[in-house]
Amino acid sequence: MKRRIGLSIGLALIISGCANMTPTQQRVLSGTAGTTAAGAAIGAIAGNAGMGAAIGAGAGLVGSYLYDRHKQAEQRAYQQGYQQGRQQPPSGP
Repeated sequence: MKRRIGLSIGLALIISGCANMTPTQQRVLSGTAGTTAAGAAIGAIAGNAGMGAAIGAGAGLVGSYLYDRHKQAEQRAYQQGYQQGRQQPPSGP
C-alpha cells in the first residue's frame, strides 16, 4: 500500500514537472518513458530487465524525436497554407 502511494506521488511530481516543457520535450519524454517501461517488462520476461529498459529507452527516444519532427513539419505546412489562403483575394461569382 505504501509503495502505491509513493509511486502515485512520484508520478504526480513527474507529470507536474512537464508543465513548463516545450511540446518537443514533452513528446520525447513521454515516448522515452513509455518505451522504457515496456522494454523493462519485456526484458523481465526474457531475463534481463535492465537491458530491455535500455533498448526500450533508446528506441523510444529516437522514435518520439522523429515523431516530433514530423508534427513540426506538419504544423509548418499548415501555417504556410493558412497564410497563403489569407493573402489570396476571395473568389466569388
